[in-house]
Amino acid sequence: MPGKNSPIGVFDSGLGGLTVVHALRQRLPAESIIYFGDTARVPYGTKSAKTVTHFSLQIVEFLIQRQVKLIVVACNTASAVALSLLQQNNTIPLVGVIEPGARAAVAATLSHHIGIIGTRATINSNAYTRTLQELDPDSRITSAACPLFVPLAEEGWADGKIAELVAQEYLAPFQSSNIDTLIPGCTHYPLLKKTIQSLLPDHVTLIDSPQAVAAEVASILKNDGIASDSEAGELQCFVSDMPQRFEELAQRFLGEPLGQVTLLQLD
Repeated sequence: MPGKNSPIGVFDSGLGGLTVVHALRQRLPAESIIYFGDTARVPYGTKSAKTVTHFSLQIVEFLIQRQVKLIVVACNTASAVALSLLQQNNTIPLVGVIEPGARAAVAATLSHHIGIIGTRATINSNAYTRTLQELDPDSRITSAACPLFVPLAEEGWADGKIAELVAQEYLAPFQSSNIDTLIPGCTHYPLLKKTIQSLLPDHVTLIDSPQAVAAEVASILKNDGIASDSEAGELQCFVSDMPQRFEELAQRFLGEPLGQVTLLQLD
């Protein structure tokens, strides 16, 4: 059975979930974390709900075997299509990235008009729209898919002219929509925060979804009495392909040097 000093499990289809790990390590430095990036099968956003659910079940089984006490599904696509089933099949807490971000947006908005950006799969799933309207029936939603933001983040082009030109095209619907809050519905997007914020009207609040997830995890650990009492947590990373490439890019997402990455093929 997991104990209070057992690790937190975090998984994503690739690198993006490291922005959530960064937020967790800032807020909960005593917690150890096991991260799994499914780099052999990224992206999830182009795959069917059945396939993403199958992948997610495999990864959760691996994390459960590592005796984690809580799991963060740090992938918007997996959160949208698989989280409910994952929660039904497991007794430990599982936290997705959609509901914490949506709650933060509802708390921030004054006009009830909220924008969402994400991958095509996340936008087409309507998961954010459903969650926002459950939390605030008066909410109005404007959304846009921004698929090129992911490769821009991974190539290190989150700032500069290329990112700005792409963002201008994607964010055009929000210039005249009168939103006052925007949810970046992809874990890669925090790397483009400065570029995105610079192209939004001054009154628009940009939600920090990784921080919202970290706050929810902190609350669960405290309420369930399973917060770590160790002096400092450790980070272990596993990937299903290309560990060297993962190591090269990870510092950009994590904000700190990364230790050894272990290759683990689930199939």
